[in-house]
Amino acid sequence: MSIKYRLTIMSFLQFFVWGAWLITIGTYCFNAKGWTGAEFGAIFSTLGLSSLFMPAITGIIADKWINAEKLYGILHILYGIVLFFVPSINNPNTLYYLIFGAMICYMPTISLSNSIAYTILKNNKYDVIKDFPPIRVWGTIGFIVAMWFTNIFSSNNPPIFIRDFGLKIGNLISTFFGNPIYANQFYIASLFAVILGVYSFTLPKCPPQKLISKNTSLSEQLGLNAFKLFANSKIALFLLFSLFLGAALQLTNMYGDAFLDDFGKIEQYKNSFVVEGRTIIMSISQISETLFILAIPFFLKRFGIKQVMLISMVAWFLRFALFAYGDPSGGLWMIILSCIVYGMAFDFFNISGSLFIETSTDSSIRSSAQGLFMMMTNGIGAFLGSKISGIIIDKYFTINGTKDWHSIWISFAIYAAIIAISFTVLFKHKHNPKELENVI
Repeated sequence: MSIKYRLTIMSFLQFFVWGAWLITIGTYCFNAKGWTGAEFGAIFSTLGLSSLFMPAITGIIADKWINAEKLYGILHILYGIVLFFVPSINNPNTLYYLIFGAMICYMPTISLSNSIAYTILKNNKYDVIKDFPPIRVWGTIGFIVAMWFTNIFSSNNPPIFIRDFGLKIGNLISTFFGNPIYANQFYIASLFAVILGVYSFTLPKCPPQKLISKNTSLSEQLGLNAFKLFANSKIALFLLFSLFLGAALQLTNMYGDAFLDDFGKIEQYKNSFVVEGRTIIMSISQISETLFILAIPFFLKRFGIKQVMLISMVAWFLRFALFAYGDPSGGLWMIILSCIVYGMAFDFFNISGSLFIETSTDSSIRSSAQGLFMMMTNGIGAFLGSKISGIIIDKYFTINGTKDWHSIWISFAIYAAIIAISFTVLFKHKHNPKELENVI
């Protein structure tokens, strides 16, 4: 099997083992376990919390001591083992620590998988710029396929076109492990995580590069020297907006599946495709993501970095507002359009923001600056968004255990609108096509 096919398998499984439960854990915590928004928000915040420190630590380990592919394999095997015990937990505080442990193992593998692919492609004389994107896109496909697996084999109401088969296999899995069918999502992720971990040991070796000198300080190794960028008011303002928007990036991943599942409590909607195929509908977001990536070069060259980031913020407003007014009958088009808009909302900010850092920082700290950008969005921002949203939903939008989803999504839409308006007024950046010539 060729190197590219082997890396494609790695990329596919990398996100399959995450997509199997990430979108549906909200339904699991709310509707299957009956936990509160604050409890679930705390559990989901472990994604952001682990992103604050684990990628940097594992990067140092891979650079100095252990082959990257071996470290990658060990982390995935541990991740799979931890996930296997999730269905046995009935206490949200215990599950918090278990998911935190899983995220400590999983989150650094995202950057490690990129590093392994780059190293192997370069060592085998491939063009990374040309050959890596087609490999990486299979990661998103893996995420989508995992969501479909979850909908078919972890639901009491799988899509009608495959209901008998899905229920038969799903019940077989749940009977074998002695847990309800909705727990199958974690068993699916656990199994394939261990398979990926074992598979990674068969990949070409990626030995430590010893790139970190003995004279390099710990703060430099962890990328902390990039914090001096806060002395630049323009970059500091951009990073502040990155934090605020980062708080919104995972909200629909947290609550989207539970929102659609709750339509099943309404008599006229309980057998609708929105309820039975909700995870498949949510996967439209990931499909959209793969398509909008292709459109980014055009938008950047035509409108520039600031305008593309602003388009992303407007798209987040639409993402939430369309959910607020969507329903399984006359408003189905709003739910589907919201999922389509997600690709623009997510990709445009992450990639244009990364390019802003690339074109606005000195080469000596550029990698650390990119790490700081990711920390502000997927670390601090995601952590605060998960924790605070759960508390707010419990306090203001939950009555007798029933969530007012319309008001929840409207509040998120208002939040996104405030960010967009503030960004337009406060962030000053003129479009200069020449600054992008060497990066897109």
